[in-house]
Amino acid sequence: MRAISITNQKGGVGKTTTTVNLGAALADKGYKVLLVDFDPQGNLSATYGILPSDAEYTIFEVLKGDTDINDTLVTVDRENGALDVLPSNINLSGAELELSSKPGREFILRESLKKLQNSYDYILIDCPPSLGVLTLNALTASNSYIIPLASEYLALFGTGQLMQVVGVVKDRIHPQLELQGVLITQHDTRKVHCRETAEQIREYFGDKVYNTVIRSNVSLTEAPSYNLDIFSYRPKSAGAEDYEALANELITQGGEKDGR
Repeated sequence: MRAISITNQKGGVGKTTTTVNLGAALADKGYKVLLVDFDPQGNLSATYGILPSDAEYTIFEVLKGDTDINDTLVTVDRENGALDVLPSNINLSGAELELSSKPGREFILRESLKKLQNSYDYILIDCPPSLGVLTLNALTASNSYIIPLASEYLALFGTGQLMQVVGVVKDRIHPQLELQGVLITQHDTRKVHCRETAEQIREYFGDKVYNTVIRSNVSLTEAPSYNLDIFSYRPKSAGAEDYEALANELITQGGEKDGR
């Protein structure tokens, strides 16, 4: 099982879009996939039409110890490969206060996911746009992390702070945590500033930047409104092509064979 956090403290850079569509691409290849909605906004859950009223339990109840993680999973039946979602809602915003006095609070998600280690090939965690206890839990529970960076002005602004938090996690909690890769998102090759930003990102992170670039694509924006990922909504779109390529790169990094 490979657990990967999709993280960046900036909002609107494509964390949820990447978690959903990378997970869908892996599921289509036959891998067993779990998507963890670890953002109180619940956008990942909403993408698949899982509304607060639909989920009896969420990740928040798991963190509090009120329910078992196996009782919280929601299966999404997709045409080419089902996947599971661990849903979230606005109640998760209370996690910072709820967990602040709990001993070992940074290990709660990791201990919960251990119960699923024989059930999935990939667990992708959609992190919130912050560097608090939720992101700390996600990184501690992960083998590695992916940083989506929008191809726009100030893309690298604040990245140093994220790397400092990761450094603390590696030094004090989880020495095996690795940077899986940096993903350039929302890229428009027609715009000079996008090309310049992409060049800056590659200069900063070097060979950790994926060859795959997620191009700006209206279908990626439209798909969630139909409660679908890009492969179920527009499988021939540029967005589907890009996330298919990203999944192939990720699989190659881990040396896996096709999941079927």
